[in-house]
Amino acid sequence: MDLVPALEEPLKKVLGPPTAKVMAEHLGLHTVGDLLHHYPRRYEERGQLTHLADLPMDEHVTVVAQVADARLHTFASSKAPRGKGQRLEVTITDGSGRLQLVFFGNGVHKPHKELLPGTRAMFSGKVSLFNRRLQLAHPAYELLRSDTDETVETWAGALIPIYPATAKLESWKIGKAIQTVLPSAQEAVDPLPDSLREGRGLVPLPEALLKIHRPHTKADIEDARARLKWDEAFVLQVALARRRHADSQLPAVPRRPAPDGLLSAFDDRLPFTLTEGQLKVSKEIFDDLATSHPMHRLLQGEVGSGKTLVALRAMLAVVDAGGQAAMLAPTEVLAQQHHRSVVEMMGNLAEGGMLGGVEDATKVVLLTGSMGAAGRRQALLDLVTGEAGIVIGTHALIEDKVQFHDLGLVVVDEQHRFGVEQRDALRGKGKQPPHLLVMTATPIPRTVAMTVFGDLETSVLDQLPAGRSPIASHVVPAADKPHFLARAWDRVREEVEGGHQAYVVCPRIGDEEDDPKKAKKAQKAAPEDEAEKRPPLAVLEVADQLARGPLKGLRIEVLYGRMPPDDKDAVMRRFAAGDTDVLVATTVIEVGVNVPNATAMVIMDADRFGVSQLHQLRGRVGRGSAPGLCLLVSEMPEASPARQRLDAVAATLDGFELSRIDLEQRREGDVLGQAQSGARSSLRVLAVIEDEEIIAEARREAAAIVAADPELTGLPGLRTALDALLDDEREQYLEKG
Repeated sequence: MDLVPALEEPLKKVLGPPTAKVMAEHLGLHTVGDLLHHYPRRYEERGQLTHLADLPMDEHVTVVAQVADARLHTFASSKAPRGKGQRLEVTITDGSGRLQLVFFGNGVHKPHKELLPGTRAMFSGKVSLFNRRLQLAHPAYELLRSDTDETVETWAGALIPIYPATAKLESWKIGKAIQTVLPSAQEAVDPLPDSLREGRGLVPLPEALLKIHRPHTKADIEDARARLKWDEAFVLQVALARRRHADSQLPAVPRRPAPDGLLSAFDDRLPFTLTEGQLKVSKEIFDDLATSHPMHRLLQGEVGSGKTLVALRAMLAVVDAGGQAAMLAPTEVLAQQHHRSVVEMMGNLAEGGMLGGVEDATKVVLLTGSMGAAGRRQALLDLVTGEAGIVIGTHALIEDKVQFHDLGLVVVDEQHRFGVEQRDALRGKGKQPPHLLVMTATPIPRTVAMTVFGDLETSVLDQLPAGRSPIASHVVPAADKPHFLARAWDRVREEVEGGHQAYVVCPRIGDEEDDPKKAKKAQKAAPEDEAEKRPPLAVLEVADQLARGPLKGLRIEVLYGRMPPDDKDAVMRRFAAGDTDVLVATTVIEVGVNVPNATAMVIMDADRFGVSQLHQLRGRVGRGSAPGLCLLVSEMPEASPARQRLDAVAATLDGFELSRIDLEQRREGDVLGQAQSGARSSLRVLAVIEDEEIIAEARREAAAIVAADPELTGLPGLRTALDALLDDEREQYLEKG
């Protein structure tokens, strides 16, 4: 059959090349099916008007309102020196508030004729502030006439859909394009099995598409959304269930620790007892390691909950069983830090083959891209002969030259920083697929874990080890109260005088390689930054100012990602040894850096970091017996969303609570990572937090269906939907596990 199915028809054939080009470039829509799945963000009731009182600043909005009055002014300007400049000011109202529209120059003629008092229309533009009043400059508009006019025909039904739009394509133009392709919705293939759909009382897919785009009542919208949410949750969970099923079919070597081997010797030396949480999670991991198919487990733990210790015990169990374990860290600083702390924790158990090494000892090697040739050669030799039971490294571990004697376990730290190919390349180095343990210190709400890491079993460490100190967090409003910032530096000095150390974190490095264009672009990203044009504070500048000013006389050093690796390691060693008082750094210290004597952290321009990142950074202090202090410095005004975000971080140390706040403040697509969602989020109606029950039920249904029919031979509609979901980009996203 040569005919292209209706939903796969390219938009340029249906709507014409110019419109199709804008849709592809700005909205990521390429086919009729893509456009049908571009759902309205909300609906306006023709009889009611939008609340002008609640317009968000700097956002592109569509409002329905009535013209209250229109005035044409003439003025003199450089372009029209003889008073020939024209400005049309139109005031619109909706009963809740008033809004000014302004048109200039030649753009005044058409609206001057059309926007007469009493006229109702839809207006679309970006909300800005002028003379302390909200306004829309040169908004696009569409008149809403009450006669039997083409406009009313187009907006048939009582509810007007408002679509996610762009400056290049207003909501009503998208609406008109959708009306053109809506008949094709009848040919949409339904992915839900009939039994599931009927059992849950969900409408068929063609009906859902019709109701979401042309609802006659609010009940229509509810029916459509309920159905479309199920589609999204279910198809994604089927994809993950198939992935889990395929993994369970793979062979793996069971790894059981020897009764009196390396693990027992290590446990006997621990100067503290493991927490209940650590014991419970370790048992889950050891049970998985003992099976003959590969473990796929996600270990999430609060900052400082002892994840590294749990991972190390898993690695020792595998070494006990005759295998090797590899730990993959996202940065050299972190790889070096992990290597140092593992060797310290193991003592002479890490001195295998060396004088002074004990009977059960193994060798722990470090492998990073910047190592010298001799050290690298020795490390590679230790791996291929099996002399080294544990290797810790960066993506240098993945290179073709690296060969293992018998790789049994891969531990991936901070999973979200690794590409799929990198991880699969490392897993491919085992004779059989190795067991996999993924660690993250970014707490993830349960449903997000089910959606993003749905092919992994999850273990959670939420208990902090005994002896950990509480961290006090405060927002320092540098613009409103400059004396608070001065007090912050006094507090840092007090901590140092008390024998402790401090971090100062900045968003930028500040060397000449910082790209000013990038800084500018980053600034444009957040609307609240528009008011503040300066670039983010930089490590090198701040360190210099502190050394000459408020922290004069203290031993200050800098640390950032682009420094030569040996320099980075030397700086970290001096800081860990207490030879440096204050470390001014970028987020390179975000994860895994463990200096118990560091008790204070000042985060400059804290509003430029995400909630989870701030929580991670804060976890670097309070790791010893002295209480920690974290100061979040910001120049943002009190009422801004950025300040509310900082207040939330200061108010709780519960990472799971913060991850929910983070999620509620961001679009779902960001949570699933921009890489896997492309230009638009794959989740269009499903909200990961609100729809917790749907996701959990979809997971159960998906598991049952895949267990009964892994190839989905009896469900062609579901297979088609899966193929559409799993284009290359999404396929890679699902390979996260």
